[in-house]
Amino acid sequence: MPDHPLPEVSGVLSAGQLRQTVAAIAAEQSADGAIPWFRGGRLDAWDMVEAAMALDVGGEHGRALAAYEWLAGNQRPDGSWASEYRDGRVVAPAAESNHAGYLAVGVWHSWLSTADDGLVDRLWPAVRRALDLVTAMQLPTGAVGWALRPDGSADDTALLTGNASLYQSLRCGIALAALVDDPQPDWDLAVTDLGAALRTRPDAFADRSRWSMDWYYPVLAGAFPGPAADERLGAGWDTFVVPGLGVRCVADRPWVTGAETCELALALAAVGRTGAAVEQLAAMQHLRAEDGSYWTGLVYADDARWPVERTTWTAAAVVLAADAIAGTSPAATLFADPGALDRLDPASGRPPPVGADRSDGRQARG
Repeated sequence: MPDHPLPEVSGVLSAGQLRQTVAAIAAEQSADGAIPWFRGGRLDAWDMVEAAMALDVGGEHGRALAAYEWLAGNQRPDGSWASEYRDGRVVAPAAESNHAGYLAVGVWHSWLSTADDGLVDRLWPAVRRALDLVTAMQLPTGAVGWALRPDGSADDTALLTGNASLYQSLRCGIALAALVDDPQPDWDLAVTDLGAALRTRPDAFADRSRWSMDWYYPVLAGAFPGPAADERLGAGWDTFVVPGLGVRCVADRPWVTGAETCELALALAAVGRTGAAVEQLAAMQHLRAEDGSYWTGLVYADDARWPVERTTWTAAAVVLAADAIAGTSPAATLFADPGALDRLDPASGRPPPVGADRSDGRQARG
């Protein structure tokens, strides 16, 4: 869609370069709408939603809808998806909670992008089933078990990054519930308890503090607002950020990854640190390939790409970070305030532009 406005981050990425990146994601999409990591590679629901969101930013709304319809068509009766598919076949059948939850984020993002009520109506049953599963997997601590056991009960291990993603998913689901006038009070209770666990109960989660995602994702998801967000980001900065290269995936490895770097940029943009977000987006451009796709990571001690793959979700993270920084698409504010339905502009039905005073907004739909 050559006339569709794309984000532009001065000195880092032009709109034309981002259009090329969106095209690189689209090139990996199968005819049935599925978006694997790369053609012939792994597919999981979370990363597929991320790729579909980037397609919406790029104006490829039909492709994004096809991806969401693939997910709806492949959802299992309990609301879950298999943790891994390849070429349409289930490879790993485990049901992971964060995979189930993320559809809500994608559908809310797509509605913000398109104002397509029909899309929401078609996908709402799948979102509701998925988030009902998530709430059923919530543990007494307020955290959510990472997967279902073979007997259908929730595993009592909870992962911090996955739970932060679920916090965002529930907030987006609650916004969708208001949009379709189908309140879900259990989700309101679940997100309140989950937010408290993320902020005050570190012992509720498995210790994966070596991983950068556990550092920044609670900020990205909105669980640490205000000064608490700055304090958390500052505490891990020197551990994970490699100046000029991006973010380490794991604290004790000389390996920077593009998606983690862009997700940190999203977290920074969400708390208003736009300059720092731009710096991180710029730092990971050494992973860009000539066709606009992105290598997953670099082992900088060896100056070697690893793994040797260019993934749709890495490219998608670039597009979403650029949009959050530039504020171009109607969905650019999602990470800063995912559930702000009561502050939608009454004329457009979408959030006001990034940086605008949103205090006088009113709910657009009852």
